Amino acid sequence: MKIVKLIVCLSVISAICAGVLAGINVVTKETIAKIREKQTLDAAAEVMPSAVDKSKVEQVATGIFAGKDATGKIAGYAIVGTDPSGYGGEIVLMVGFTPDFKISTYKKLVASETPGLGTNLSSPAFMKQFEGMDASKPISVKKDGGRIDAITSATITSRAVCGAINDAKKKMEGIQK
Repeated sequence: MKIVKLIVCLSVISAICAGVLAGINVVTKETIAKIREKQTLDAAAEVMPSAVDKSKVEQVATGIFAGKDATGKIAGYAIVGTDPSGYGGEIVLMVGFTPDFKISTYKKLVASETPGLGTNLSSPAFMKQFEGMDASKPISVKKDGGRIDAITSATITSRAVCGAINDAKKKMEGIQK
């Protein structure tokens, strides 16, 4: 009889906890979506080339943003690129492009890489290698015949960054056609 009481008690507590969590999810879902949308738009404005008026950045398709200069002419793009093969899982970057297909910079949106190693994907020294690079050609690390110096002890992460930039580049090619 004690076991039945214990099972019923634990089941009731579990049901109450599940209900509370479901309620919190419903209440916060819209707020979280708005925050993520703002973070994505801010990241897009951050990676745009310097000619872009940061107040004139707008989403033109899912994961694709266009930025205009003071005259209203498109002066850059920001595109979400992903690669599933990071050391700690998927890497998602916001990559900035000039209209003539040069990379301006990128910003990490999602990455769970090893602290002190893979997290250096956001270090200025590593990121600087991509600035001004012609994105019409494949981008890869030197170990794979490319032009990018991999992060020391984080070649997998470096390859995934190149993969995410190449993914964004493919989407940029679709815009230019």
